[in-house]
Amino acid sequence: MEADYLSSVKKQFEYYKILGERTMEQVSEAQLFWQYNADSNSIATIVKHLSGNMISRWTDFLTSDGEKATRNRETEFDNDVPTKAAVLELWNDGWKCFLDTLYALKDEDLGKEIFIRNMGHTVTEAINRQLAHYPYHIGQMVFIGKMLCGEKWVSLSIPKGKSESYNADKFAQPKHKEHFTKEFIEKKK
Repeated sequence: MEADYLSSVKKQFEYYKILGERTMEQVSEAQLFWQYNADSNSIATIVKHLSGNMISRWTDFLTSDGEKATRNRETEFDNDVPTKAAVLELWNDGWKCFLDTLYALKDEDLGKEIFIRNMGHTVTEAINRQLAHYPYHIGQMVFIGKMLCGEKWVSLSIPKGKSESYNADKFAQPKHKEHFTKEFIEKKK
């Protein structure tokens, strides 16, 4: 089961990473920085926060607290990233740190204890914590992107009004195990 767990969470995280990337591809540079109001986050701000969290949590993951002294969480919510290129750099840096660590984990690591703000978690619990946290924010990014793009939005899942044809296609195929991989997403484009 542990091997299945690591394989499964890797696929889930990769899927959500792709959703975030497909969202950022659809919005303009200016739209990346749009905020509904001063108390809300732009897509760029969400990316900045995710990157800060990933780098803090997953650097020296098994050996140091996940809330690094070098992290300034409060500034992650300033909408001050200057360009789309800078947003994508933050995105890629955060995901690289996280996925490099995740892919390096072994089954025997899952029961080890790590700390986040001095609170103990098993490695499995820490992964699950982020499996709730990262998709939560990526869902916000998708929602903002969909609002900003309006009718130009290209659905990242089953488009509205297409459920019946999508299901008919799926049930016409033999039973199989399908994972959310890059290839799966590419088929959706």
